[in-house]
Amino acid sequence: MPDSVLLDKYRISGEIELIGELYSRYLHLVYGVCLKYLQNREDARDAVMDIFEKLIIEFKIYVIRDIKSWLYVLTKNYCLMELRKRQTGDKRIRKWQEEHPEFMESTQELHPIDKNDLKYEAALEKCLEYLTGEQRECIRLFYFDNKSYREIATALMLDEKKVKSHLQNGKRNLKICLEGRHVKR
Repeated sequence: MPDSVLLDKYRISGEIELIGELYSRYLHLVYGVCLKYLQNREDARDAVMDIFEKLIIEFKIYVIRDIKSWLYVLTKNYCLMELRKRQTGDKRIRKWQEEHPEFMESTQELHPIDKNDLKYEAALEKCLEYLTGEQRECIRLFYFDNKSYREIATALMLDEKKVKSHLQNGKRNLKICLEGRHVKR
């Protein structure tokens, strides 16, 4: 069935399967363009899905004569917008890190607890005892149980910002302890 017939049927019936059939014809083109611009297979796969969802609406609005060319331009524009979003996000992160140098996440050097080094294991266990209860619990849940901020906040009935604060302060106190200096409670 020609592309134009599938499009007309979709406009009349609204059956998404028709768009799926049409999209599958050009899937390799869309994925290739996404991979070229985004340079990451996972991002390209996500983009392919997002573009499909976009087509469900776009095909009802626009009258398209050459689907292949139109889809190429749509895909290229989508990828360029994604790249712009990334750049904007990266700029915001860098600016925030410059304005807030006191946060450990902005440093490139790994904290000993992030290194997963066995020689620190015994020292870490000892130093964990010097932390406040909430810092210790947050550190254990985050680093040893691989829980997210949200999961920790729920488990400890804390605000997510408080969890982040306890983790940052706990990491700082662990570093001080591991360097052999006194830890404030």
